[in-house]
Amino acid sequence: MVKVGVITVSDKGSRGEREDQGGPLIMDIVSELGWETEVSVIIPDEQPLIENKLIEYADEVKVDVIFTTGGTGFAPRDVTPEATLAVVDRLAPGIAEAMRMESMKITPKAMLSRAVAGIRGKTLIINLPGSPKGVKECLEFILPGLSHGIDVLQGNTGDCAEKKE
Repeated sequence: MVKVGVITVSDKGSRGEREDQGGPLIMDIVSELGWETEVSVIIPDEQPLIENKLIEYADEVKVDVIFTTGGTGFAPRDVTPEATLAVVDRLAPGIAEAMRMESMKITPKAMLSRAVAGIRGKTLIINLPGSPKGVKECLEFILPGLSHGIDVLQGNTGDCAEKKE
């Protein structure tokens, strides 16, 4: 079973001024795959807080994948990508590229996403948009390939290439 962590990054959400819709939506969508959300939190757009939570979920809780929602735009306080880049060991650029490419088919504003994806230890970290619509669309684009990537990351699969006889 895939263990998931969800981090909603929102100043207003962390103060109770806005209902978090993205985080619960992520949990609902992954539960349909049989994945289990181990931990979730709403925190403000503060880079050190985001970094600390990413490290905690990856290193201590040891989830397989962390989805963040929010903080990926152009606003001065949108620092989720910077926090992610500060804690990952390796990038997984194809994930963010796929989300932007597919989202561009829906709205030209997709090019404004600064979302990134990367790997810390054996944990995949993926930045998703803050809007529930964006969360749903991006998960639909990437979830079909994630199970295999998580299996490879966890060492649960053999050679990816087909062997010819």
